[in-house]
Amino acid sequence: MTSNRLLSLDAFRGFTIAAMLLVNNPGDWGHLYSQLAHAKWNGWTFTDWIFPFFLFISGVSLTLSLSRQAQAGAAPAVLLLKLSKRAAVVFLIGLALNLYPSFDFSTVRIPGVLQRIALCTLLAGPIVLWFNRRQQCAWVVSLLALYSAFMLLVPVPDATGALGVGVLEPGRDVGAFVDRWLLDGHLWSASRTWDPEGLVSTLPALANLLLGVLAGRWIEQPLTKAEKTVWLFIAGLACLWFGEVLDVSFMPINKSLWTVSYCIFMNGWALILFGLFYWLLDATPSPKLKQRSARLLHPCIVYGMNSLFIFALSGIIAKTLLFIKITQVDGSLLSLKAILYTSIQALPVDAVNASLLFAVLFNLFMLSIAWLMWRQRWFVKV
Repeated sequence: MTSNRLLSLDAFRGFTIAAMLLVNNPGDWGHLYSQLAHAKWNGWTFTDWIFPFFLFISGVSLTLSLSRQAQAGAAPAVLLLKLSKRAAVVFLIGLALNLYPSFDFSTVRIPGVLQRIALCTLLAGPIVLWFNRRQQCAWVVSLLALYSAFMLLVPVPDATGALGVGVLEPGRDVGAFVDRWLLDGHLWSASRTWDPEGLVSTLPALANLLLGVLAGRWIEQPLTKAEKTVWLFIAGLACLWFGEVLDVSFMPINKSLWTVSYCIFMNGWALILFGLFYWLLDATPSPKLKQRSARLLHPCIVYGMNSLFIFALSGIIAKTLLFIKITQVDGSLLSLKAILYTSIQALPVDAVNASLLFAVLFNLFMLSIAWLMWRQRWFVKV
């Protein structure tokens, strides 16, 4: 680990990866604690933290990485080319995960988490390289204003052909119309008529990443670490308040639509949690607290240093557990996951806790892989 590495950012990234693994891998999707599932439509849960945190972290990382390379003498055009190649690789990894294991190109879902991160990173590159902080703020406001105009003012037909304006209901909004128009047959299988990682909602998602860029630029300011931490918390609280105001007066907090209120509100949580990690691991003047925090948060740091690899590998393993079928004595077929989960279901615990236990054990298994890679200093970079 290099001395100028921001340990708090690794820990925050690792925390987000661990949270993703926890909510993505229950033993039984029918038995979940409410906070471990996305809000059904409007509103938010713990699960709805995860994706905007990834974008915020990408923004902070992008700022720090480009700043270091620029200081080393790299030309902006060269940096943009490297960033474009990385975004392309991340997009293709996401698409490959959607293709696995059937590899059916005719029905593959094109949008996805990694695809959105890649697209937002690609679009953010020129904004980070050629615009100053004030102009980047203007970009955030413009993106949210453009998204709002699309969603509230443009009349579009829903999947049945009924025309509506400003309808923020499943499959009836502008984003759903655009997705059906451009990506019909390649959308989220659970809905088919809209996609939570669709094209129009990429605009506020890009704003989330740019807000992370601004946080990264704040970390680079010539202030004391204590001052930086305090203002991260203040900015986070302000975003939470503003997001709540927008929720009741403008657009509801909604992850599937990535509404303006959701963008601002989740950025508030990201600032607060990042500020907490930053204080504990990088900013505190107490060496003892810093050492204790590093030990306590070591699993998060380990996850955070191979986050993309763990993200992709966990998806492959989870799908493989469902894909592999084993013939039982009665001739029926059971997936490998169902067989593994049966032993957990036999324990004297409630169904919801058995489901959670499977997710925890899956998380620990992935952590063991990440820990082994960390011990061997195997860091997969794109």
